[in-house]
Amino acid sequence: MDLTQLLDDDRGVSPVIGVILMVAITVILAAVIGTFVLGLGSNVGNNAPSATFNYDYNDSAENLTITHQGGDALDNSSINVTASGPDYTVDYGADINDDDQWTAGDNAVVDYNKSLSSGDGAQVIWQSSGGSSSIIGDWEYQG
Repeated sequence: MDLTQLLDDDRGVSPVIGVILMVAITVILAAVIGTFVLGLGSNVGNNAPSATFNYDYNDSAENLTITHQGGDALDNSSINVTASGPDYTVDYGADINDDDQWTAGDNAVVDYNKSLSSGDGAQVIWQSSGGSSSIIGDWEYQG
């Protein structure tokens, strides 16, 4: 057996590399198509902002002050404050309405028209431009 002939023989290398490349391309395409079929691709770029809130409920005035403590500035058009319980109104305050953003120190006031009972509360909901929404702040009355 001639050793130099064995080292110079490369007839089987090209088909092996071709098969490896075809398998790699198939796996990558399957992963990309799978993410969009499962709906994971539609949420790219729709990450909810991160913000912290302080909740101060005044029993005598029957109102809840929600203060933006820090984190991302929130576009007023993408934020909605909702409440559960009795009839209520939300006043977003002059600071928020002036620059159309919630930033640290800005607040909204939820005025309840009746006394709250345990389990009633309020939520700060962020709505993405793509249609998805996330609760970024949540408060529950403990009574």
